[in-house]
Amino acid sequence: MWRPAVLARKAFSRKFIANQSFNGFQNHIFILPQVLNNQTIAPLNSAESLFRYYSNWISSKSCSHEIKRFFSSNPSSDSESVGSEPIKNDKDTAFIDNLETVSSESNEGSTVFDEIKDNIAAEEISDFGENEVVEEELDLEKLECVLSLLQSSGNLDRSIESSLEEIGLSLNEEFVVRVLETPYVPGENLISFFKWGLKKPEFLVTKRVVELLVTAVCIEGRNVYALWDLVKEVREKEKGILNAEILNELIALLSRLGKGKAAFEIFNKFGELDCVPNADTYYFTIEALCRRSIYDWASTVCEKMLNADMLPGAEKVGKIVSFLCKGNKSKDAHLVYLLAKEKNINLPVSSIKLLISSLCRKDESVRFALEMLEDFPKEERKRAIKSFSYVIQGLCRAKDVTGEKQLRSYCSEDIEDAKNLLLKMIDAGPPPGNAVFNTVISALSKSGEMGEAKKLMNVMEGRGLKPDVYTYNVIMSGYTKGGEMDEARNVLDAAKKKHAKLSPVTYHTIIRGYCKLEQYEKAVELLGEMKEYRVQPNADEYNKLIQSLCLKALDWTTAEKLLEEMKENGLHLNAITKGLVRAVKELEHEEVGTNEVIAAA
Repeated sequence: MWRPAVLARKAFSRKFIANQSFNGFQNHIFILPQVLNNQTIAPLNSAESLFRYYSNWISSKSCSHEIKRFFSSNPSSDSESVGSEPIKNDKDTAFIDNLETVSSESNEGSTVFDEIKDNIAAEEISDFGENEVVEEELDLEKLECVLSLLQSSGNLDRSIESSLEEIGLSLNEEFVVRVLETPYVPGENLISFFKWGLKKPEFLVTKRVVELLVTAVCIEGRNVYALWDLVKEVREKEKGILNAEILNELIALLSRLGKGKAAFEIFNKFGELDCVPNADTYYFTIEALCRRSIYDWASTVCEKMLNADMLPGAEKVGKIVSFLCKGNKSKDAHLVYLLAKEKNINLPVSSIKLLISSLCRKDESVRFALEMLEDFPKEERKRAIKSFSYVIQGLCRAKDVTGEKQLRSYCSEDIEDAKNLLLKMIDAGPPPGNAVFNTVISALSKSGEMGEAKKLMNVMEGRGLKPDVYTYNVIMSGYTKGGEMDEARNVLDAAKKKHAKLSPVTYHTIIRGYCKLEQYEKAVELLGEMKEYRVQPNADEYNKLIQSLCLKALDWTTAEKLLEEMKENGLHLNAITKGLVRAVKELEHEEVGTNEVIAAA
């Protein structure tokens, strides 16, 4: 209703601004202060100022019906049809007369208002399109009835369709658009109204109305299945109406509602509906499936997205990577990462870190994570210690041999890469800590590369880091594994100087080494030395040493002494080991008795 008034204002302003005789018009501006309710106002020095006064005047008067006559097919009867009276206010009439007089003096008889009247229809079409003319012909009374019906249908005794039939509508696109754009209309009622409209032969379905319908229902967030059925019905009636944007809104709503399978169904219907998926189609479908933990289907959608060479924005790609990582689909996520890298799409750092940690969980994908570290943003590199630690742990982990989990061994090539990565961290960051050094030192020690392990420990000390007890333990374990007990004792002596208190594992490592070489005296001696350094042997330590003494050395005497020592310390030996001590003792006694009988004979 107000658009013609707005157009009149716009045309009025443009005419005065473009008027070459505006300077002459300024000479007559003195008329306005007398016209506008005899109020004293500031002098007007521009067409824009004049237009503001005119706008205030036109807004204060109910003159919209007068201006509307320019669009009517019968101007002479328009004012009567709406029941409006002509403007009779003397001041208002004087205002218009003065404006026309001023304009006629500056434009030789052609007034601004005459030009507006002549060109207002053209302005309407050029500014708003031809549909606006049709809009003015809408039956506003029937529109109000329809909206009232749809907004209060819960109180009706009859169906919406029968009530709509009684109103006697003649549907066109603009009428339906007005209904769909009206807020607070339940989506269920909009669907019923649209279904009823489809049965009307005069109503032609367009993309515009379908998009408005889907948007209105999706904003409400309900009736999604009824909307999907209606969309398919529209497709059967009019081909080429649907597009990817319409279907994407449905998939996005299903994703929010946690309906992954239904979203996947719509995705698979794109071909039948003559629609081509775009980047958002793949994103919303993957999101819907992953929210329901249907990761296998999400992986197939991701594969189609990669084959179509379509990726959404950086933030959405990052979410896709995160979804797949949480579903243990790190390889698929890595393929998405590679395509994004090729297209110069910078993923969020959080998604990159999650992908690296996921790749490091499997032996076959650790090297993918190693390559990703090279592309890590420089400004984030110094704060990415966890990501680098995950890669080093993955490289230093024992790998399956010939696919058998029971047989695992360390790959020297992976350990070498881990050591080189550690040295790069020292040079370029992030600065490694004790945990990273210990991981590589442990792998070197377990693979028998003791020289490299000792060198790395020296590098660790050179950087001001103090090797902890674990560092000494893994190096001692490596030496004892190779039978180099003297080197192991040297490391133990170094550990005593650096740490006031050691752990039982420290001594247990060397004691087992001595027992393996059947040097039981040194093992028992080291067991006694533990107490001097405030390390209390546990029952397991005694148990293993006593078993070694009985089974290999047949030394039940030393075993009994250790048994008495355990009782003094409040430790209890299990029954099996106690029986073993008695059996060895009885066996020796029987052997001695047999030898005495033989000697006497």
